[in-house]
Amino acid sequence: MNLIVAASGGVAAIKTPSLLRRFRERGFEVRAATTDDAYRFVTELSLAVAAGGEVFDRDKWFAPDGRARHIELARWADALVIAPASADALASAAAGRADDVISALVLTGVPKVIWAPAMNTAMWNHFAVGRNAETLRAAGHYFLGPDTGPLAAKGEGAGVGRMLEPEDIATQIEALLNRDQDHAGKRVLVSAGPTREYLDPVRFLSNPSSGKMGYAVAEAALARGAAVTLISGPSDLTPPGGAELVKVESASEMLAALKGAFPACDLLVMSAAVADWQAAEVASEKQPKLGETQDLKLIRTPDILSELKPMRDSQRVVGFAMETDKGVARAADKAKRKGLDFICLNYPTKAQSAFGGDYNEITLVRPDGSAEALPRAKKRALADVILDRVLNLGG
Repeated sequence: MNLIVAASGGVAAIKTPSLLRRFRERGFEVRAATTDDAYRFVTELSLAVAAGGEVFDRDKWFAPDGRARHIELARWADALVIAPASADALASAAAGRADDVISALVLTGVPKVIWAPAMNTAMWNHFAVGRNAETLRAAGHYFLGPDTGPLAAKGEGAGVGRMLEPEDIATQIEALLNRDQDHAGKRVLVSAGPTREYLDPVRFLSNPSSGKMGYAVAEAALARGAAVTLISGPSDLTPPGGAELVKVESASEMLAALKGAFPACDLLVMSAAVADWQAAEVASEKQPKLGETQDLKLIRTPDILSELKPMRDSQRVVGFAMETDKGVARAADKAKRKGLDFICLNYPTKAQSAFGGDYNEITLVRPDGSAEALPRAKKRALADVILDRVLNLGG
């Protein structure tokens, strides 16, 4: 498999040589490319040594005999990986420009283009960057990340916009290229995040779910060719470009949205952490604080999977269950009662698997009680495992 690994201007370019080495360790043939701005952060020699060959940059755009190297490389490559991908690189490619080696390579028809964004949180969240990413996704490009973590600029702290680590990028691209478009033509419906059940206009019952697992499933399904509808409770996450996003708050709103989309889908992954209880009566005004104790009458929220069960035709359905102790038997019973193909059992109180984290540790439990424990891994990697297991079900 032949890869062009290109660095655009950004401090994360210091990781590009490591990424080149990770690909070579996995048996890929690689060529390095870079914009002039990337040389502010990484040297030509370090890229050449990591790639095992000459770096393609502006000075080497044309060979002395007149050969156009961007065209030669595009014909050689199976995929172009831009890591880091700056906001400027995204804008140039989305506009169809060819004023640097990366945008020129994009225009020459590399079979797959994969972006690993790296930029400040404010830039990644800007509508123009989102619009450019959406344009590129619509053209069939793939996005890996960005991740949430410490940012390079002084005083910025942590935020979304950090480039995925080289090992994670190499793992995901290896999986992507091996799987190719194995969900092409499928419609995948994903629920994510918490719900909120209001007690009065300013107070509500909820939980700490961030939505990261569901958003990861949506991203993985998009990368594997599916059309994705993401129904999300309140979340600060940026939805993957290309997904149809439906925002909801309460369990009732989520149920209504899922009922509308479920008949047309091929797969539902119900990863949302839906609140179990809601107020019997919602006060129209903020309630005063009276006395040292106060009684609150709660009633059950709708059981979404049970409501959807009678509507099921040929859809595959995957659920999630959270337990703080033993749970395989309870999860199997839930999968059987609700007609699930399997359920993802996770323990959010386990170390490094808590709500809001990037990692999870899940056990896949089937209605017959059989279980497959998966090692702790990033949620994005687990999303691909879930989709793999759905394919193994057939149909």
